Amino acid sequence: MLSVHGSPLRQAQDFTTNGGINQSFLKQIKHWGCNRELVAQKNDVRCFRGRKNKFNTGVILILKHTVVQKIVLLFMLLGLLLSCSSPDRLDTVLQKKILTVVTRNAPTTWYEGREGDAGFEYELAKKFATYLGVELNLIPEESVSGILNMIQQGRADIAAAGLTRTAERENGFLFGAAYQEVTQQVVCRRGGARPKKIADLAEVELMVPANSSYVERLKSIKGTYPEIQWRESANLNTENLLEMVWKKELACTIADSNIVAINRRYFPELSVRFDLGEPQSLAWMLPADADSLRDKVKVWHQIINKNGELAALKEKYYGFIDVFDYVDTRALTRRIKRVLPKYRLMFEEAGKKYNLDWTLLAAQSYQESHWNPRAKSPTGVRGIMMLTLTTAKEMGIKSRLNAKENIMGGAKYLSSMQKRLPESIVGHDREWMALAAYNIGLGHLRDAFVLTERLGKNSDLWTDVREVLPLLGQKKYYRSLKHGYARGWEPVRYVKRIRDYQDIIVQNLERQKMAGANADKAARK
Repeated sequence: MLSVHGSPLRQAQDFTTNGGINQSFLKQIKHWGCNRELVAQKNDVRCFRGRKNKFNTGVILILKHTVVQKIVLLFMLLGLLLSCSSPDRLDTVLQKKILTVVTRNAPTTWYEGREGDAGFEYELAKKFATYLGVELNLIPEESVSGILNMIQQGRADIAAAGLTRTAERENGFLFGAAYQEVTQQVVCRRGGARPKKIADLAEVELMVPANSSYVERLKSIKGTYPEIQWRESANLNTENLLEMVWKKELACTIADSNIVAINRRYFPELSVRFDLGEPQSLAWMLPADADSLRDKVKVWHQIINKNGELAALKEKYYGFIDVFDYVDTRALTRRIKRVLPKYRLMFEEAGKKYNLDWTLLAAQSYQESHWNPRAKSPTGVRGIMMLTLTTAKEMGIKSRLNAKENIMGGAKYLSSMQKRLPESIVGHDREWMALAAYNIGLGHLRDAFVLTERLGKNSDLWTDVREVLPLLGQKKYYRSLKHGYARGWEPVRYVKRIRDYQDIIVQNLERQKMAGANADKAARK
């Protein structure tokens, strides 16, 4: 029989044994609190719990051998039942049909675009929710600290927020598969602080987001460079700090290379001084109890890696980012304010008539003529959309020097390129293919489709066609194609520049809109 008196049993810290009771039983009994004297006899176990003192307090636990066996079995079954009743996060997601994802409202993660919700992390999360057959519940959280807290407390299933996978974070969280590599970079403003190496950071005003991977890196560096100091902000994210640097409100900050590449298009005076350490991987973060959900994420990543969905998404959001051109970007920013307003209504009217995004037309026009209605090339193309005489006649344009007519003619021609593409090409791929055809001609683009298929790639995806187009300039490829030689690298560069310009135009217009709204709000006060 079992007799227990006194306080609840607690885990033992040390004990000694004698006798023939099975050691597994003794180990289990240790967890029941035999922490002072344990005597294992042939048929029972006698255990003294507590501390002997002048009042002779304590607890005597006598367990018959057969009783011990039954109790151990009972506790084993109870533990198994408890583990089975603990809800599995993946099962909960599937049962509720809702995947809760926390992210940041930023250009590299999630934002409201021209066609609704957009962003690399947002689209990834949306694809994963579709894969699971559930709805996506997106929760915006601006600070890294807030994101980590939500995951730690289990209030979100996944953090899809461009988070770096670090050793410190792996101690408390789970991570999905890596999907992108980034490098931490020290960013200052042109004409401002000019640190060239880590030791120089000791003389620079530096601020980074609290609980970020940048803090971890700085702490590891401080062991070698103890004089380095920095401030941490719990309320400002990386984009906020980059804007502060641009506004001369802060000397320098640290940011991941993908964030820098995007934001330099909006704040061209930002300057990368040097890379801080080796590349790191970005991955989704999950709560510590989300093993099955983490495994599901990894399986899904293998699928989208293999079928090209991940590559297409990277192309969509990062494919247009080329080597940064400060002079060109700064010139475009000025012209968006001074020149674009003269032609905006014309682009909007043409876009509406031919079902095209007017900002795409504006970006294409900037690539062609820098919004100069009297532009002329040595080959004879003219006007704000740089139309050939033949194209202008086909589109019914009387004067290529008339900005409105030229824009309408360019939009009509681009629209005709889209309509003549195979129906299997959809979405943004269709836009980019049409731009390529506008530049190189539909015949050469069709040759590129043929060559793409020959090489075992997908001719419906711009990512694949973009890789093949430059081969049209190589004899071993173009000699077997209907339209022969072409400078295939030109449309690749053409499309990339237009996408870059469009992104800059959209972001600058958004900033102007917000500035106007804030000014109106201040005036009403």
